[in-house]
Amino acid sequence: MRRPASGTLVTVATVLALLLAGCSGGGKGGRDADGTIRLSFQSLAWQKESVDANKQLVREWNATHPGIQVDYVRGSWDNVHDQLLTSFEGGEAPDIIHNASDDLADFAYGGFLADLRPLLPDRLTQDIPRRSWRTTTFGDGVYGVPFLQEPRVLIANTRILRASGVRIPTPAEPWSWPEFRRVAQELTGKGRFGVAWPLKEPVSVTLNLGLSAGGQLFHRDADGKATIRFDEGDRVMPGTVRDQVGADRSAARTALGMSGSDTLPGFFGGRYAMVPLGFSYRQQVVEQAPEGFEWTVLPAPAGSEGLAQGVSPQTLSVAEDSPHKEEAVRFIDFLLRPANMVRLARGDWMLPTGAAALADPALHTAENGWATGTALARALRPAPAQSVRGYPEWKDKVATPALQEYYSGAIDTEELRKRLVVDGNRVLARYQR
Repeated sequence: MRRPASGTLVTVATVLALLLAGCSGGGKGGRDADGTIRLSFQSLAWQKESVDANKQLVREWNATHPGIQVDYVRGSWDNVHDQLLTSFEGGEAPDIIHNASDDLADFAYGGFLADLRPLLPDRLTQDIPRRSWRTTTFGDGVYGVPFLQEPRVLIANTRILRASGVRIPTPAEPWSWPEFRRVAQELTGKGRFGVAWPLKEPVSVTLNLGLSAGGQLFHRDADGKATIRFDEGDRVMPGTVRDQVGADRSAARTALGMSGSDTLPGFFGGRYAMVPLGFSYRQQVVEQAPEGFEWTVLPAPAGSEGLAQGVSPQTLSVAEDSPHKEEAVRFIDFLLRPANMVRLARGDWMLPTGAAALADPALHTAENGWATGTALARALRPAPAQSVRGYPEWKDKVATPALQEYYSGAIDTEELRKRLVVDGNRVLARYQR
């Protein structure tokens, strides 16, 4: 899921706009005085290309639907959960809500989001794969439309790769985790690390890339309750990173506390040969790389489950309190027509979920790695903790500090297992009584 760089602030004006425009429509019952239905659409798009694409689509809708007008409201990834919770509890939620699937569970179970099953058109439900719909399904209901997704890839310095003579991986023949470890050692040289792992927020990348080796961590028992296990497959990805940092010295220790954006200056300067990043970071590479810098997009390492990795797609939901749910879903259907979904994906430098949009030739060009990313789409799976209640607390209080200490070498694998499993199951138990 694409989020802005850490430190982005919401201005006072934006907060006021959210509070004033976030309510369901501008008039009584979501209608203007002349009877026009008015819907509020809170978008979290933040970079210019994405904001422009969203605003243009809203203008196109409004021009062709005079009886149903949509007001564009700009939100922020930085505070969306708290902002939405406040607006839900205050009865001022937007009609149409842009969010991410890993933030929906509490809102869905809390009754704040509408179950979209009776409202969604067949075209949309059939175009988006079942595996993507699983990310927004909680209990028996569907509480969001997954529309953009972001695989994690390796962005690599082409000149360093070429000079090293290592085998260049492709989606058809990716590196295995052991081969990736060896390659990182071969790319390491004087003043240069083979790889930089930006793990300031280590949990999602650990869980999502762990799926390739069969890691799952979260499991459901016969009663549907989630429990945590740390099996052999769960050890592969974190163990590789720890070995690269500690034993091999092929991964930069200083990068462990960085965000993805923080690693780019070192990448451009030749300090890191490769950086595992979300697919959308290509935009920053294009905009910030020095003239003449050569780079390429490679698939993440594969394990026993091939290139499988977890994703938490961006979503569009409808507030349960909205008086015009059918009209809100009509707008979502318009926004996610194949051609429009491609426009949104290109604006965000991400992949669409829809099969028709994924087939668009614009997403299969070699330029800027589009073809590599699109080839990975079929291997994307719901993030392991997608529907687990209590996950945010487990992530913040248990998993993040434990993984940070593990990657830095402060604790060993057994201590990591104990914290994730024993402490983690205590957290989950409180949410599943």
